[in-house]
Parts: sequence; structure tokens; C-alpha cells
Amino acid sequence: MPYFSANGTNLFYEITGTGTPLLFSHEFAGDYTSWDLQVRHFSRKYQVITYNARGYPPSDVPDDPALYSQDQSVEDIKLLLNHLNIDQAYLCGLSMGGSAILNFGIKYPNMAKALIVASAGSGSDDPEQFRKSGGTLADALLSNGMANGIQQYATGPTRIQLRRKDPKTWDDFYQGLCSHSAQGSALTFRGIQMKRESLYTLESDLKNMTIPTLIIIGDEDYPCVNPAIFMKQHIPSSGLSVLPQSGHAINLEDPDLFNQAIQHFISSIENGAWV
Repeated sequence: MPYFSANGTNLFYEITGTGTPLLFSHEFAGDYTSWDLQVRHFSRKYQVITYNARGYPPSDVPDDPALYSQDQSVEDIKLLLNHLNIDQAYLCGLSMGGSAILNFGIKYPNMAKALIVASAGSGSDDPEQFRKSGGTLADALLSNGMANGIQQYATGPTRIQLRRKDPKTWDDFYQGLCSHSAQGSALTFRGIQMKRESLYTLESDLKNMTIPTLIIIGDEDYPCVNPAIFMKQHIPSSGLSVLPQSGHAINLEDPDLFNQAIQHFISSIENGAWV
């Protein structure tokens, strides 16, 4: 298994295919395998890079809460690209990964050919309630274990769409989620989701972005709808793609539409048609 050292924390990664680099960053409830349907599609033309964030075995699960933050997630992406001697890449992230990708583009714009920000912005509309429920979730994971602590989260109002559309994929998603590290997941939620600022605080940074950006959202992913519209309104070089009757895990719910949107976006950039 290939690993790289992110300031002493060993993170697992996988590369498939050749061509222009295209990196995928997973959500809180996922891992590198969540992108399998994207890897199969895009590795025909691109060098696809997936990885597991810190706290997600086989990556290391540090005990120190200070080692989990959104800033650290951004640095981990930079360190992975540096490790692979990649100066610039297409970058795609979902939810937690989408927030990391967006903030990477703000901090390291010269390393991003383009950004795909999917299902990002949870907690922006009601940060206090989001942190309260996040603390409850983290406590449940540590007290009850991953399988018992995560069930309500996995069947929430933005997850039932996947179970309705594709029960087998939802079962695979749920079994994968139950196999995650309870400690790593609790530290991730406390250190990243619960401490990151509302996406609305990034207004001035978004207005100054010149990176081509595709925002993708499911229309039933209600905590992320307003943040997606906000990003579209403030990133000058952005476009918004909305998937109908879709929840949070849109790369799993509607992989063909999700992949098609990304492929059209990248092709538009490469053809000089993206404004």
C-alpha cells in the first residue's frame, strides 16, 4: 500500500490511470473507495488520485485532537500533490472533502487547474445547532462504537435518497461507514466539521477567486442548497449543477449524472469554452 507522510502522519493514497491529475477528496461518511465509480470513469483519460484522510484507516489515526482541522486537511492535499511531484491538478471534493478543496483553492490557487465542489456547506445556515448535534454524534461514536453510534446519521433526511434509489449501494455505503474508526471519526467531526467557519464567512475570498469552479448539489440536500447558491453568486468563474430529487451522497446516488457534469466541465475548460 502506498503512503505519504503528512508532517509525521502517514496517509494512504491510490493512483489509477495516466494523464492530467484529477484528485478526489472524500466526505466524512466515506473514504477513498467512495470514489470507485468516478475512478472507473475518469481513469480512462486522467491520472486519478484518491486517498484516505487522517483518522480513516489504513491512514493513521492520530490521538491528538490538535492534528484534526480543516487547515490541516488543506495541507494534507498540498503535501500529497508535492509527494507526487504534481504542480497543478483538477480537484474534486464532496462535503467535508468539498470544503477542503474549496479552501485549498483559496490558499493555493496556482496548484488548482479547476475545482469541483460538491455537497459542501453543511452547518453554514445554523452553526450552533450543527455543532450541538455534531457533539452528540461524536459522543455516541466514542461511547457506543461506530456501528451503534452512526446508524441515525446514516439514515438521516439527506441519506435516505441513496437507500431509495439504490439499496445495494446504500448497504455497501453503510457497511463501509460502520467499519471506520470510531475514534478517528469522532476526532474528525470535532476538529473539522464542528470548528470550521460558516461558508458565508468566505465571501471576500470567493469574490477574488479566478479558478474555474463547478458547484454540484442535490436539490434535497437542504443544509447545502443555500451555501451552493451563495458560492455560485460570489465565485465569478463558477457554474452550478443541480441533481433532481437527490440528497447528500450524489456521487453514489446518481454517478452517471455526477460524472457527466464533471466531464462536461473539464472538457469546457480544455476547449476554452468555460467563462
